[in-house]
Parts: sequence; structure tokens; C-alpha cells
Amino acid sequence: MEVANQLYNMSVLVYTESENGKFKKNAFEVASYAHAVAQQLGTAVTAVAFNASEGESLGAYGVSKVLNIADDSLKTFNAKAFANAIAQAAEQEEANTVILSSSADTKFLASILTAQLKAGYVPNVVGAPLSTAPFVVKRTAFSNKGFAHTQINAELKVLGVSNNAFGARENKLDATVENFAPTLSETDFSTKSVEIDKVVGKATIADADIVVSGGRGLKGPENWGMLEELAEVLGAATACSKPVSDLGWRSHGEHVGQTGKPVASNLYIAIGISGAIQHLAGVSASKVKVVINTDPEAPFFKAADYGVVGDAFEVVPKLTEKLKEFKAQNA
Repeated sequence: MEVANQLYNMSVLVYTESENGKFKKNAFEVASYAHAVAQQLGTAVTAVAFNASEGESLGAYGVSKVLNIADDSLKTFNAKAFANAIAQAAEQEEANTVILSSSADTKFLASILTAQLKAGYVPNVVGAPLSTAPFVVKRTAFSNKGFAHTQINAELKVLGVSNNAFGARENKLDATVENFAPTLSETDFSTKSVEIDKVVGKATIADADIVVSGGRGLKGPENWGMLEELAEVLGAATACSKPVSDLGWRSHGEHVGQTGKPVASNLYIAIGISGAIQHLAGVSASKVKVVINTDPEAPFFKAADYGVVGDAFEVVPKLTEKLKEFKAQNA
């Protein structure tokens, strides 16, 4: 009984991602998830953030305390250094559960962090724990084609929450913000980012609720204007299939699929994409999938929630026009 009480007095730690001092969308989702886990364990949530300017805003999503690491050497993501800092925060707070998002960065640092903590790690979690004794979570499996109930037997646990699986839920608390200074050495920075190219002024694939994606059916890069116009009306990110990026029509940063960036948006619109198995596997976590294609036998139609058999050069401009009219009437 004493061991159980000691375990439940420990906190839940959540790593909240930020950029240029501002929290990313997924920071509020993982904070909300951490709050749900903490309620089940009868404990509180502590967040760790790097160079964040508005740490108290996490209190709206159930965070009681924020450990802010103000360090210029950590303004650029570094998996080893970030993992070491989070591990030290977990040790200080005696956290028995650490919550991460499923961004490319956190997936990179998750294995390093798990090894340092000697913890059990489960990625792609889609819901609050099904039970805490034993500790069982639901996660996606087989490229999001199924679900698995996974039991973690390790005392320390690291959970990676799938994007858009839980959602940001308000649980208003007054969060206190404390400075936290982890001990880092030169070996933590043995790998450094030399250059970072970022798309400016557009919604990113990782954070977008809606993604508009094009394939070879658009016939060439000169025809991408209609796709970008549709994306602008919807406030969406633009993406493409692998053949399109391989041909140089669009940048490789827009390539989505199993061999590119995974997509877990609320709405994914595929235009002129046949639906190769690697592409389908990478976008299957999206909640609603819409396909526009001239070929009624395109594999993507079998995975789509809604399908339009038609010429994209006729369908997309009409769809954009109707959406503009709808927005004007409901402004």
C-alpha cells in the first residue's frame, strides 16, 4: 500500500512544444491529455517548455506548474539535449508518466528520453488510459488500420499522443511558471542543425486541421494555382504525393505519405491522387478523407469518406467558388 501511495503522489510531466516563444497547437492537446491521465492517477500536471513566453496559458488546459527552460542554446531543436533536459525535469518532479506529442521532433527524442529514464514507451496513443492498474492504453497499429490495447509494465511510462486524436480541452487552472536550468554538456550538442528551411506565411502540414493535396492528375506545376486557391479559402496546408515531389513539381517538404510526412488532419482532400498503399498508410489517420479523381477505380476511393468522380480542372474551381460564396454569406 505504501508503494502504491508513493506512485500516485508522483506527477505527470508533459513536454509542450513551442516555436519563437509561442506554443504550437499540439502543446494544448498533449496538455489536455496529460490532465486526463493525471485525473485518473489522482495527481497534478507539470509541463516543461523551452523558451516559451506564455507559460501560464497552459493552465487553461489543466497544467498546474510550468518549468520553463530559458536557454539560447536550446532555441533550435536538438533531440539529445532536449531529451536530457526533459529527463532531468521528470526526475526533479518525480514524474512516473511523461506525455509527448507525435510530431517529427518528439518521435526523434522519444527513444533517447525513454532510454535515459529506463521507461516503457508507447507511441500513437489515441485515448486516455483504459486502466491504470495495470496501465493499459489504446494505440493505432498496422499503419492506422487497426488498434491495439498495450499494457506498460515499467514503473516509468512515456506516451506519445497521436495528433488530433484527443483534442485540446479546457480545464482551467492557475498555472505557476518556474525557471528550470538543466545541466547540459558539450556531448548533448554533438549533433547540430546547420540550416533550417521553413515555409513562411502558410499553414504547415503538421499543425493544419485541413490539408489539400495534389497528385500527378494535376498534370504539371503550372496548374497548382487552383489547389493553392482552394487551400487559401479553407485555411488549409498544401501537400503532394511522392511522384509529384520526385518530379520536382513541389518541394519534398510537401510530400505526405508513409515515406513522407504523416497526416492526421481533420479533413484531407486528395486531388488527382490515385492512392498508392504508401500514400494511404501515411494519411489514414485523417478523420475525413475526400477524393477527387477521374478514375472511378482509383484505390483511394476505397479509403475515402467522400468521393467525386470528375475532372479536377472542372470540380476544384467550382468547389472553390461555392466555398467563397458560403463564407461571404456567413461572414
